[in-house]
Amino acid sequence: MAPDRDGDMIAAKRALRAELRERRRIRPQHERSLATEGLTRNLIALTSALGPRELSCYLATGDEPETRPFVAWAAEQGIRVLLPVSRDDGLLDWALYDSADEGLDVIGMPVPTTEVLGPIAINDVGLIIVPAAAVDRTGMRMGWGRGYFDKTLGSMDRRPPVFAVVFDHEVVDELPRERHDQGVDGVVTPSGITRFTA
Repeated sequence: MAPDRDGDMIAAKRALRAELRERRRIRPQHERSLATEGLTRNLIALTSALGPRELSCYLATGDEPETRPFVAWAAEQGIRVLLPVSRDDGLLDWALYDSADEGLDVIGMPVPTTEVLGPIAINDVGLIIVPAAAVDRTGMRMGWGRGYFDKTLGSMDRRPPVFAVVFDHEVVDELPRERHDQGVDGVVTPSGITRFTA
């Protein structure tokens, strides 16, 4: 009987996600604060270098690298910031960031309380910043298993630069990869920005 490669891949991803989630959960608060400072500085540097008039980002959950200071900075600079809103059908809608008001979407992720725009609203952004569980040195991104960002990125005809946000230790040598997984152009961590070549 042939080995179940897909099953092994799914199991490997599940185990790695559980380990990464636990490491995030137990991260001390002072490390989180330092990580937020470095990450905000690097996201600002990336955005300043690329100069988008519009970008998409996300509001971090409690254990994720914090994005709110960066999102607020971008809005203060007059950059239009779109944030994802999960749908029941596995696609993402988008909503414009315009204040610190937040609610929760259908899967419990933080979202802005502004008008919800459709999935194609992201088509005009000049930079996409996505969450990740980990990113490998080839630019392969592993998310948390729901596939929202893989579907979004895989459906775009003209994809702008896409950068994942992770903690430093979550940039790894190699990740398990499935056919639907979408790579990224770079990764932003608290200690720096790494760009991947095609």
